[in-house]
Amino acid sequence: MALEDVTLQIDEGLTVVSGPSGGGKSTLLRVLNGLVPHFHGGRIAGSINVDSQDVITTPTRRLARTVGFVFQDPELQTVYDVVDREVAFGLENVGMPAPEMADRVEEALRAAGVSHLAGRSVRTLSGGERQRVALASALAMRPRLVVLDEPTSQLDPEGAAMVLDATMRLVQQGRAAVIAEHRLERLLQAAGAMVSVEEGRATSGPPTPPTPPTTQPTAPHMTSQPGPLAWSLTKVTAGFGTHVVLDDVDAAGNQGEVVALCGPNGGGKTTLLRLIAGALSPTKGTIERRPGRIAYLPQNPTALLHLPTVRAEVRMTLDRANESEMPDVILQKLGLTEVAGRYPRDLSTGERQRAALAAVLPGHPKIVLLDEPTRGMDDTARHALVHLIANLRDDGASIVLATHDEHLRAALADRVLKVSGGKVVQAT
Repeated sequence: MALEDVTLQIDEGLTVVSGPSGGGKSTLLRVLNGLVPHFHGGRIAGSINVDSQDVITTPTRRLARTVGFVFQDPELQTVYDVVDREVAFGLENVGMPAPEMADRVEEALRAAGVSHLAGRSVRTLSGGERQRVALASALAMRPRLVVLDEPTSQLDPEGAAMVLDATMRLVQQGRAAVIAEHRLERLLQAAGAMVSVEEGRATSGPPTPPTPPTTQPTAPHMTSQPGPLAWSLTKVTAGFGTHVVLDDVDAAGNQGEVVALCGPNGGGKTTLLRLIAGALSPTKGTIERRPGRIAYLPQNPTALLHLPTVRAEVRMTLDRANESEMPDVILQKLGLTEVAGRYPRDLSTGERQRAALAAVLPGHPKIVLLDEPTRGMDDTARHALVHLIANLRDDGASIVLATHDEHLRAALADRVLKVSGGKVVQAT
């Protein structure tokens, strides 16, 4: 049961939704625009009304005019490959005249802080840039209610501020916004109400700061100094078509070392990880890697998950790598034992993120590349991930993390590289 006996009233203004991964937050949000039950299916009882519309009997295409929705995984809501067309998609569906549509698209791109992406191919964008394009698509419809599921989990501080500012402008116009987040510090200052969702139950009340974790995630002390070179880029240039993302880059990492990548969305962090992984070829320069398995977690972890159960995903990786480790070892470390027999794509985003990590990290990979690995994770899951990465580091793996999570960097990074403007430099 994803939600049970929930009674809520959401008023104008900002409502914050909090709770642990897998507790039912995403299901609650998807009820608000009819994705549950019309798209995701399942059983539903009771009544749900949004702006005087019965969610159970109103088609989602009509609800979409009232409720703008931004998913945790922006890849799931992309239709067109050009940014402008993507933002205009909803307006096209309601038959808006072209001149008015162009003005609305421009307004929405500006509000989401992505005017500079007009004309770009969506597939060349970073995850954070895609997240803001998804927000622009929702804003273009001028909905009465905007619903955002972990909207800042992939964003740099500037991008996160733009998303929250755009949302608050809607609130100031007399509309409603519902945001599910694990990081609540700034949101609580502006929220009018808070809904806590845990184990399918929801309670509402005034916004109250969550109990802070007793400790920030810390990694066990490294048992030895970093070893020999594990990977290197020499005079590397890479990009998409004529768009250069990284230019004349030199970078390297050692065995038994954690290198963290920081920098703005679109700066090239994902491109650097893909180059190291061998998923993208440079247009110039050379890349060298130590022999052995490379474990790569992309920004869209759902793309990795296709088998019937989480345990089967882990087993496939271990079998391919000829590893003797049992799947339950890493499932237990990441708190996935209870969902090991579930279909991965039916899990919450936080659980799905951990399932993808479990699918790529078991055994003894030599190079580990993680792109925003704490997306959608609560504090308990982040602590577990820190210890897992520390164990891989001590086992001699070379770890590279692309993350906006300052606590994760502080807990694990031996070095921090700033990736911005096509360049990679040592952070000070």
